[in-house]
Amino acid sequence: MKIEDAKMTRRSFIKQIYKLSLGTIFLSSMGFGYARYIEPRQLKITRHPLQSVKIPISFDGTRIVLFSDTHIGFNYTADQFSKLVNLINEKAPDIIFFTGDLLDAPNKYKEIGKVTQLLKDLRAPLGKFSIYGNHDHGGYGSEIIKMIMKEADFELLVNENKKLYNKMNDYIYISGLDDGMLGKPDPVKALQKIESNVYSIFLAHQPDLVKSIGNLPADLQLSGHSHGGQVQLPFFGPIFTPYGATTYYEGFYQVGSTQLYVNRGIGTTRVPFRFFSPPELTIFTLRSLKGRSE
Repeated sequence: MKIEDAKMTRRSFIKQIYKLSLGTIFLSSMGFGYARYIEPRQLKITRHPLQSVKIPISFDGTRIVLFSDTHIGFNYTADQFSKLVNLINEKAPDIIFFTGDLLDAPNKYKEIGKVTQLLKDLRAPLGKFSIYGNHDHGGYGSEIIKMIMKEADFELLVNENKKLYNKMNDYIYISGLDDGMLGKPDPVKALQKIESNVYSIFLAHQPDLVKSIGNLPADLQLSGHSHGGQVQLPFFGPIFTPYGATTYYEGFYQVGSTQLYVNRGIGTTRVPFRFFSPPELTIFTLRSLKGRSE
């Protein structure tokens, strides 16, 4: 290791310790009740247009709902999830994406049937798509999640892509990557044979996997995993982000030719706190720029 790299590593470590210390002091004082009981229930709906000359005119106005990281079973119940399902249906999405970590510990969760039915109740005429997160593979959950998604009419995408057609027989691409921690992600396979002139949406649980795309045809990557850090401090940002979300942890980024959006997720994991990082439901609207680029 170079001396400069060693210095950067020590500096990063000291910075993390400092932020963790500040976070601990804050949560142990007046912020504890708010971070534990209030903000985790303050769902924020964010809305964003997605614009591209590659989006067919017939897809203009198509509505996408993205949710992620419910972690049902850890400080988030099936009854709470039921309310989320009703809210999503009220928004009348054309497409629904779920970017991983459905259950916090799949092999220990006892209400599989209830969660499956709730997912099945979600309505999206153009399709419902999901990918694996690390918690989906963890706890011997791979087959459990696969069964749930199949019965709930979700297409579970694992290193694959498909053409998504609308009623006008126009299409865009939807692709999904296996989890980057406990799965076997293969971006080349996931994005193979995608036409470069067709709009392509890529689902990957860990946002930092955007670095593996390179020049592969992904116009937009949608991710979760970070929870927005769960606890952020003013002027410092997140006190901790998990492996796979250390560079990109919230909102929009431009990485090469790929636009990345990181959703903060619905539930919590490891610790039941959120501060300056409320749970998020994201609504995107596709906007075609065909004929407007000249």
